[in-house]
Amino acid sequence: MCQSVFRNKPDTPVTFSLINRSSKVRLAELIDEGELREQLDHVRSLSLSRGESTWLRGNTFYGKRQMFRPDFMAWFEALRLPAYHLEKRDGQYELTFEGRWPEVMMWEIPALAVLMELRSRAVLKGMGKFELQVLYARAMTRLWEKIERLRRIDGLRIADFGTRRRHSFLWQDWCVQAMQEGLGAKFTGTSNCRIAMKRDIEAIGTNAHELPMVYSALADSDAELAAAPYQVLADWHEEHDGNLRIILPDTYGTEGFLRNAPDWLASWTGIRIDSGDPAKGAETAIRWWAERGEDPAKKLVIFSDGLDVEQIESLYARFNGRVKVSFGWGTLLTNDFRGLVPDDALAPFSLVCKAVSANGRPTVKLSDNPNKAMGPADQIARYKRVFGVGEQAALEVRV
Repeated sequence: MCQSVFRNKPDTPVTFSLINRSSKVRLAELIDEGELREQLDHVRSLSLSRGESTWLRGNTFYGKRQMFRPDFMAWFEALRLPAYHLEKRDGQYELTFEGRWPEVMMWEIPALAVLMELRSRAVLKGMGKFELQVLYARAMTRLWEKIERLRRIDGLRIADFGTRRRHSFLWQDWCVQAMQEGLGAKFTGTSNCRIAMKRDIEAIGTNAHELPMVYSALADSDAELAAAPYQVLADWHEEHDGNLRIILPDTYGTEGFLRNAPDWLASWTGIRIDSGDPAKGAETAIRWWAERGEDPAKKLVIFSDGLDVEQIESLYARFNGRVKVSFGWGTLLTNDFRGLVPDDALAPFSLVCKAVSANGRPTVKLSDNPNKAMGPADQIARYKRVFGVGEQAALEVRV
């Protein structure tokens, strides 16, 4: 994603902001501000090691060697993340990042991972040695029981998408190793490049809502706005020479996106379902492929929204054979400590870091679930009009 932005929109000024959808979790009352600043300052001091750079330059990703261009890698090796702005307000942290898009976008993952881990440390701080051992033994047992259920699914393909809202780095690394041992070839990789390199497994993922959100904010007219999500994918196609062809259609509503999509998108590899009713989203995609003369059984559907074992089992049973089914398992893989401490103080919650403006204009996300929508009310109304979004069913945002 960063390489595509570096090539197509390198000087676009953007602002990213922390958004805590679970306002009952009062982060500024849990996490010490000095400790948070220390961690964020440390992130700003980091750069690629020689080994990491060599891995990115020379490794094979998605069957393609040297995915990253020399000019991008030279820039990336010299990158230090830009400054941040942090303040407390009403029990929450307001954390924002401003600057050129390729630089600022790189803050999202470390900022979220730092906040989530500091929250975990704050909750665990008062526990004794044996209490901690028992806590982790219970969490390990819970994950292993999930893995035992998943290994019964013939033909399963599942990856770790849990970096942003993990319990901690070490815990995510343990979860990945457990998935490797427990699922073997059914475990297809991790979205965490550091762990992928360390554990010699595939680095795997898709593009994100950030791309159409920023492209759309830059549009000067309703016609340009309507075309923006498709321009993103045209640039993506050019960037990756026809590789990595997974559509993320829900930024402004899946049904409208597919209804107005150019014919060339129907030939792409598949679709990621990341909001709304996942079964409805997959049925919509199957219908669209069939209407465009494509065989849905040859297409890939990646489910990635708030998954846990029960939903993985039911979605696989419903769609296996009708499409190729895959799963990006996130927070409830790498941060399922629900019910394991008093007051459920380690339960995962919905924390995101999003692009909130581009070139001085607010960004908008509609989603297939209105509870995930973001942006000023007047712009949300405009985007709904332009993209033909009607009534939507509001669903609980799990994590």
